[in-house]
Amino acid sequence: MRRTARAVTEAVTAAVAVAVATATLAGCGAVGPRGSSHDAGPRPAPGPTRVAQGTQAPDGERAPAGDELSTFALDVDTASYGYATRQLGNGQLPDPSAVRYEEFVNSFRQDYPSPDGDGFSVTADGARTAGAGSRWSLLRIGLATRAADKAARKPAALTFVVDVSGSMAEPGRLDLVQKALRSAVGELRGDDSLSVVTFSERARVALPMTRLGADGARAHAREVVDGLRPEQSTNLEAGLRAGYDVALEGARAGVTNRVVLLSDALANTGETEPEALLERIDRARREHGVTLYGVGVGSEYGDALMEELADKGDGHTSYVSTEREARALFVDQLPANVELRARDAKAQVAFDQQTVEQYRLIGFEDRAVADEDFRDDAVDGGEVGPGHTVTALYTVRLRPGARGHVATATVRWLDPASRAPHEESATIEADRLAGALWDTATSPRLRVDAVAAYFADALRTYSTGDEQLPGAPGLAELADRAHALAGTTEDPAVADLAESVDRAYALRAA
Repeated sequence: MRRTARAVTEAVTAAVAVAVATATLAGCGAVGPRGSSHDAGPRPAPGPTRVAQGTQAPDGERAPAGDELSTFALDVDTASYGYATRQLGNGQLPDPSAVRYEEFVNSFRQDYPSPDGDGFSVTADGARTAGAGSRWSLLRIGLATRAADKAARKPAALTFVVDVSGSMAEPGRLDLVQKALRSAVGELRGDDSLSVVTFSERARVALPMTRLGADGARAHAREVVDGLRPEQSTNLEAGLRAGYDVALEGARAGVTNRVVLLSDALANTGETEPEALLERIDRARREHGVTLYGVGVGSEYGDALMEELADKGDGHTSYVSTEREARALFVDQLPANVELRARDAKAQVAFDQQTVEQYRLIGFEDRAVADEDFRDDAVDGGEVGPGHTVTALYTVRLRPGARGHVATATVRWLDPASRAPHEESATIEADRLAGALWDTATSPRLRVDAVAAYFADALRTYSTGDEQLPGAPGLAELADRAHALAGTTEDPAVADLAESVDRAYALRAA
């Protein structure tokens, strides 16, 4: 698995077990400004800088054999970026432990070509991160799946598990979830099925699994959604147990069976048996193909818990705070969030020790896979839907005068239906890294990715004193570059990024 069983158990225990820490659970997703008590929490360790095999490591020792390989499970989560922008909009700097580089980068549209079939296209490019004399470059590995054909996709059986606890009464929580669900009811096809399970202190089946093509089914589903009201405590465990009961009972062969959890993930009551819950989620995934998609809401949000649950359920997470984001998620992006193009997808980048002196994968710390497990299809990877892109950025230091081959990137995945393995690769040469990162001739989308990664880096290092990425601009310069790219791309999401960098700069300067 991408995470150890112990790590998952500890995270869920901390969020679900009221007997352990009821008071802190209510605020487990809170993020405060610099200097607040939230800064004291654990922060994911940054990815190590690798030294190519056979070279001298900084401490004078030989680097171990195999360091030319970088292997990780794919990840299409974006919740970390969405929640960070919400916090900045509320006048707070996000907790560094909640900032994940890859989720910032993967929140933006890319320019990768679409593959001809149901697998991946693989793109490799990059640019120098500093002046003409610098040997540091930013290397981008881009993976993309073909967009969905709405008419051709498999039917879906979706169980929406909706948090109706008291904390969901805050504007922008349950009311936003209801708008998202209304959009989903209208967008789903007649051969799709829908059920709704609510939870507060207890769980309740508000709508049994219902085929939407039946007479009056959509109108009844909308009535159920409109009737949702906030109630009492947050028994997340009860909600997931009931949700999986309904999902497994309604699961059909040949359809996409998925549980969709909509919550602020701030559990404050429930049974203290996280191992049993996680095993149930894992068994449903393995035996019945039921996967979990987590959608977070709220100014305080249990980011770590939601991510752990989605990882265990072979799904992914998103975060929404506006009607525009909710509609995009449940209308424009609905096929990508309910259908699969690839199971257990992993990437491996092999660096050429003749040209590469050092490299570092930016992010994906909790998606690391042992190099020898890349082609072991029993080892869990990531699940990727249609129209998704995954971007992996590396800082790479080339050897003096380096020419020729730099790296080969390979993605391996299993067909969702047959589980047959497939691979696709791309190579990159040193001359593709020769251009300057901020030059207008460099791909605008690569520059957007760089802004997102450097922004995450600034938020991760502002209170820790950790070394920043090579070539990192200050926040003022980063804001200028983001605003310029917003004009170049005419992309509202990039304009939102520029505003978020502005807010972070103002908060840091205050």
